[in-house]
Amino acid sequence: MCGGVYYSIGGQDVRVYFPNPKATLPVRKKSGAIELLPWGRRKEQKGILPLGGWARLDSIYAGRWDRWFPIPVKLDIKSFMEKDMESHSHWYDLTKGQYIQGLVARDHQEQRIYVVTVTPELADAVHDRWPRLLNRS
Repeated sequence: MCGGVYYSIGGQDVRVYFPNPKATLPVRKKSGAIELLPWGRRKEQKGILPLGGWARLDSIYAGRWDRWFPIPVKLDIKSFMEKDMESHSHWYDLTKGQYIQGLVARDHQEQRIYVVTVTPELADAVHDRWPRLLNRS
């Protein structure tokens, strides 16, 4: 379900994991600039945006995110981490031209990023949710 990501910003490599309350994700703006936004919300964090760091694509289409004024964005990630059934971490590199889809949710001054997830196509997938990977256009 994408529990960690690896990206570069300003010449610095960053590896961050969702449990870290200071975790941020790099959002590529239309201008090409990168903006770091807080990755989801944890129980101990103030705010009213949804708990967790992920948004199911089918729930977005069903309108469950509409009250948070969702904006689809591209996450400029080099690789992401998933854990297998034995809790071993595995890193998956994105190929050139791929990105992970994110969703920016907002409520007044509060703004957070959520990783958009889909049901994996592989029958033997480790998780029932996988980051939505898209090609740049």
